[in-house]
Amino acid sequence: MTSEQGVGLTIPPQPKTADDLIGVRPPLPVPGSPPGPGQAALFAAAITVVVLCAADAVARSYPFGPRTRNVNDLGNQYVPFHAHLWDLLHGRGTGGLLVNWQSGYGTSFLPDLGTYLTSPFALLVAVFPRDEIDLAVYVITVLKIACAGAAMAWLLLRLRPGLWWAAGLLGASYALCGWTVATASYNLMWLDGLIALPLLCLVGDWILSGRRPLLGVLVVTAAWVANFYTAYMATLAAALVFLLRLWLAGVPRRRALAAVGRAVLTFALGMGLAAPVVTVVYFGSAHASEGRFTRFAPVGTEELLARLLPTTYSFGSPALFVGTTALLLALALPFHRAAPRRVRAGWPLLVAVVTLSMQWGPTHLLWHAFAAPQGSSYRQTFVVCALLVIAAWHTLSYGPLDRRALGAAVGLLALIAVVASGSPLVRLFAWPVFLTAAVSALLGLILLGRQRPVLRMAPAALAAVLLVGAQLGEATATSAVATRMRLGHMDDYAPWGERQQEQADAIAQADGWPRHRTDPGREQTVGNDPLEVGGQGAQYYSSHTSAVLSGTLTALGYGWTSGGRSLQSLDNAVTDALFSVGARVHSPPDPHQNWFPQDGSGVTVTREAVPPLVTVRPSAATGAFGPSPYRNQELLLGARVYTLPRATVLNSAGKRPDRSTDQRQGVRIGGKATITAQCRAGSEVYLWAPHFAGTARLTGPSAHGLTGRFRADFRPLTKIAAMQRLGTVPDSGRLTIELSAHRMGVVPDQAVGCLDTGRLHAVVRHLKATGATQVTVSGSGGTIRAELPAGSKGIAVVAAPRIAGWRCAAGDAETVPAREYHGLIAVPLDGTSTSVTCDFHPPGLRLGTAVGGGALLALAGLATFGAVRRRRA
Repeated sequence: MTSEQGVGLTIPPQPKTADDLIGVRPPLPVPGSPPGPGQAALFAAAITVVVLCAADAVARSYPFGPRTRNVNDLGNQYVPFHAHLWDLLHGRGTGGLLVNWQSGYGTSFLPDLGTYLTSPFALLVAVFPRDEIDLAVYVITVLKIACAGAAMAWLLLRLRPGLWWAAGLLGASYALCGWTVATASYNLMWLDGLIALPLLCLVGDWILSGRRPLLGVLVVTAAWVANFYTAYMATLAAALVFLLRLWLAGVPRRRALAAVGRAVLTFALGMGLAAPVVTVVYFGSAHASEGRFTRFAPVGTEELLARLLPTTYSFGSPALFVGTTALLLALALPFHRAAPRRVRAGWPLLVAVVTLSMQWGPTHLLWHAFAAPQGSSYRQTFVVCALLVIAAWHTLSYGPLDRRALGAAVGLLALIAVVASGSPLVRLFAWPVFLTAAVSALLGLILLGRQRPVLRMAPAALAAVLLVGAQLGEATATSAVATRMRLGHMDDYAPWGERQQEQADAIAQADGWPRHRTDPGREQTVGNDPLEVGGQGAQYYSSHTSAVLSGTLTALGYGWTSGGRSLQSLDNAVTDALFSVGARVHSPPDPHQNWFPQDGSGVTVTREAVPPLVTVRPSAATGAFGPSPYRNQELLLGARVYTLPRATVLNSAGKRPDRSTDQRQGVRIGGKATITAQCRAGSEVYLWAPHFAGTARLTGPSAHGLTGRFRADFRPLTKIAAMQRLGTVPDSGRLTIELSAHRMGVVPDQAVGCLDTGRLHAVVRHLKATGATQVTVSGSGGTIRAELPAGSKGIAVVAAPRIAGWRCAAGDAETVPAREYHGLIAVPLDGTSTSVTCDFHPPGLRLGTAVGGGALLALAGLATFGAVRRRRA
């Protein structure tokens, strides 16, 4: 045993780390209690939980205040998907693991499962009540971040021995980095990558020390299954850390190549075992709508450095904050003479190179698996945060800092603050937080090198108080600021409440699946209403929204946001007949939003007689969709039911508006305008204006209509509005539509359609008489079977999008890839078959299963060979 002079703390012999085993210089003695990874991990987790809850309490955010935390995709995607998982785990969902029949008229579910729900933490939703789904997601989020801090603390003590509480503090610094609190806290599946990075670095440590080969493979598999997107980034980071440690150790080339070979084999086997999930997700993305992507543009130096400081927030720049203590330590490493030269050069160089790689287009694309990110650009920022924390730990683990190192670090920190002060991201309230944290961190680091008691306390104890206090304060402030500012920059959605409960109750009473669909309604609450409140509708928002579904619904007059990946419902009698929507919920505008005022209505349900899910058409599809959604609906229906009158559009001055000069065809409308046309009395009026934002109403003495609400964006590829039903044509046959635009928009030619409901009812009666007599759907959702009238000829059409993976057969024939009928599933009939069966096989599942099986066999073979070799030895 050795005793640190003047401190009086005895350090027992340290356990060997991988650095010791591969020849790195042994560490200098560090004052403090014996390193304990378990203690450090628990301490990091405790700090993380305290900070997150305190920050939400300060921000008055759910569940500690009235402000919702469901911003952007958290409210639109992740909470609804977790609600659907709850339903599946409790046997209440429509569909199963293969097909989700609630969304998008029938979508592949395994890609969504692999993208959003394969984290083991997701299963925790099952223990919460269904109406507390928001609380379940919050608890899962906090637990993930806490586990990331614990994993990093454990890793730090494996990399170098040192103060256990300091490892816990730096582990919490990583877990509470700016990327976490500003970006990932509402993208909770990315948090699996935050956990994966230190775990994969631990796998590298095991490889270097020749330990736990089987566990290493399983850890890699778990990381890639939980969220392969961020696991890919974490794997790149772990590889860089592994190679740097080999270089620092000065290992001979043969031993280094052997270690690299073991690492490649471990990660290849781990990713191979995860292949059934990864390949399904990959092919789901390959068949998805392209969405809207923006060109990458690096941020300026001022903005980049500003994000190192506490309480800065921006959606489009890398959130590099890791705490002032960690930043000071990382800046001091090049000047810390107690550390070996290679360590002083290697870790800062790696931090600099990775940071610069985020700012260069080709390497930026490499970090994102060669797919330009839609939305937040710097999703790989947590890698830089991890490297900063690891560099900080190497500084601290080599003993107290001398004046030279501390002075250099303070000078660099001051320079960063001066340069960052020119950025608008550094707001006035950031300076008190930063200066307080900087002074506390500096005093704490100075006290770690002192020998005499201060204020009757051991220097190490007082240093711990200062450093932990600084971390708690600035991390809490940074998280609270990010929570508050997100609400001003993003759309937000109310947690589960009275509105959702009323919708869910109404849907449960009207549900008749698979006899007919029940649509949650045009007035949506979130982008995935069917998953959250039930029913089977067109609404669907996912990274895997198929191109065929998006294209088909767009051609029929449906609306969407997020560049075509968030599809909306359409209240239209023809499309309800086409997709067998026999019950439809009508709700008032969402009171949580300010898009449209309340109209005094409540939740109601309307029912219509509609054809079954499987109908028989006389022949295969001919022709193609054109520019008019009214004619496209008729093409899919097989009959003419609309009159498209010649309409006159006048602005508030009584003049014809100017025509659009961009790709949006039509006339430009701003403020008030009117549309007049002539149609048969009693027919149903619809207005199609995909690039219009505002309201529309039928006016006149005998007009009895509805308010059509349109929400389009001035950027035509971002958001388009759905067709709206406005009411019935007056007895005079002359209709007048009053438009009130919220911003400059475009109304297309032939925007008005008048539906002859009598003709439509006649077509519906015919489709019911000739359609399926019975339709059944399997429990997994992957098989749909329909019984047909004898002698059915032509083509059977399933009211579901013809996404990749469907195979169908008539009668007892073998299944073959399904045909397409204007975007829907189709099966040819020869008059002898009285049934149709369609099975769904998710693209990529067979390939992934084969790769996974091969990896499992290889792993079993290697394990057997190793056991035999050890027995012989």
